[in-house]
Amino acid sequence: MFIIAEIAQAHEGSLGMAFSYIDALAKTGVDAVKFQVHIAEAESSEHEPFRVKFSSQDKTRFDYWKRMEFSHKEWLLLKEHCDKKGVEFLASPFSNAAVELLERIRVKRYKIGSGEVNNFLLLEKIARTGKPVILSSGMSSFKELNETVDFLKERNVEYSILQCTTAYPTAAEEYGLNEISELKDRYKVTVGFSDHSAKPETCIAAAALGAEILEFHAVFDRRSFGPDAASSLEIKEIRQLVSAVRNIETALNNPVNKNDNSGFDDLKKIFEKSLAINKDLKAGHVLSFEDLEAKKPKGFGMEAARFREVIGKKLKQDLAQWNFLNWDDLE
Repeated sequence: MFIIAEIAQAHEGSLGMAFSYIDALAKTGVDAVKFQVHIAEAESSEHEPFRVKFSSQDKTRFDYWKRMEFSHKEWLLLKEHCDKKGVEFLASPFSNAAVELLERIRVKRYKIGSGEVNNFLLLEKIARTGKPVILSSGMSSFKELNETVDFLKERNVEYSILQCTTAYPTAAEEYGLNEISELKDRYKVTVGFSDHSAKPETCIAAAALGAEILEFHAVFDRRSFGPDAASSLEIKEIRQLVSAVRNIETALNNPVNKNDNSGFDDLKKIFEKSLAINKDLKAGHVLSFEDLEAKKPKGFGMEAARFREVIGKKLKQDLAQWNFLNWDDLE
């Protein structure tokens, strides 16, 4: 299981805050910490509308992206800090210029955001790096996804796909957990789940359904400023989620064989029961269902499961109430 915690713009353009997020997330047990690399001049313009108009300090979304930028040196420091903390530095580029920056700091792979899946110019740029990609399928139909997959296959790009719903936060009716198996069947590649529900159980369910990559937004507090805060998980929730998912992963990697229950032999002797009688009975009494009880432990009387075989049989000797019933008690 590859678990990605996305900081995105939760750092609010502060390098110190970005470092704080890396420190906190590294302690939760996630595998990767993901950023978004926005270079305003390369990807946006003053005409780009806000997805969510949350900021009065940014007149346009271009201004917002500008405020979220880090320099090459700062990105390198963040990459090095992730390395130091034992988590992979992962990023989504939103322009060819961003890919060039990420190549200079030597990323291992690329994450493609939902809005870039059909940006073949960007995909061509990434394909030429020869590095693997993780695709979020949030806004793509299967027709569009097929075109992207064909594009990547033609260029021998290793890829995986995430089921994702581009809604912030995502309602339960929109999770699309059913698409995990559908994507696996269609593309025969590693499939995961990118979540915006702000609920730990969503990724836990995805893991149980076979997702091999999990991605979610991270925030110190959902009351924070920013467009993704309300659809993010808080640090404590992430810690709990990672623990739960690791347990699920262990369970899925260790299937139980219900044809072999030999490991329960000792417990079965304790929990299973022997036949007994529930009242004083005289020799010659013909046993009926109403005379029988089952008592622990197994092995002191005949097996309780064989009660039908004793009904209608006569007792050879007197038995006291609650005595175990054995074959040699019967004529």
